[in-house]
Amino acid sequence: MDDYPRRAHFEYFNAMAYPYVGLTAQVDVTDFVAAVKEKSLPFFLSLCWCVSGAANDVPQLRQRILEGRIIEFPRCPTSHTVALDDGTYCYCTLDGDKPFFDYLTYAARTQDRARARGSIQESEEEALSLLFLSTLPWLSYTALVQPVPSPSDSNPRITWGKYTASEGRLLLPVSILCHHALVDGSHIAAFYAALEQRVKAAVTLIQGGTPL
Repeated sequence: MDDYPRRAHFEYFNAMAYPYVGLTAQVDVTDFVAAVKEKSLPFFLSLCWCVSGAANDVPQLRQRILEGRIIEFPRCPTSHTVALDDGTYCYCTLDGDKPFFDYLTYAARTQDRARARGSIQESEEEALSLLFLSTLPWLSYTALVQPVPSPSDSNPRITWGKYTASEGRLLLPVSILCHHALVDGSHIAAFYAALEQRVKAAVTLIQGGTPL
């Protein structure tokens, strides 16, 4: 911490009762939706691959606060919500560090196993490295408030809603919530830029080309 350039910022925000920063931005998924539909691929899991890769591309989103210090994971898996028949949901953990089509096969099988277990139980140690993902496919929105268990929780939370048409394009609301002791606006902007590139790369892969 003595050599950490944001030490003063870390201490300032880490002392706050609500030390979080977040926003919602519209992501253009026009070509992505068309490509996914053409090949009958799962939209949610295809986007999970993009989001997982984009978040892992930003080192600050792989950092966590542990006992007042910063640790950084080389790679962070995702944990997303899976709807159950009784109207509740369970959690499913996925490793996004796989080629796109391999990931879709692996993710579908892992999601089926998670649905069969139907559990939302995660130990504190297991959860520390996770990126928490969720979706509201029933509606579009412009803002989102996320629950957090305590000010010491430093896992990023990424959520997206229903895409809608606007001026000939399909726009998807994507929200991110981060601990401000670790993440600033520039890092959030870097995530959205990386997500844009990941979405483009997925379209290229789906169409049978070479990824960007």
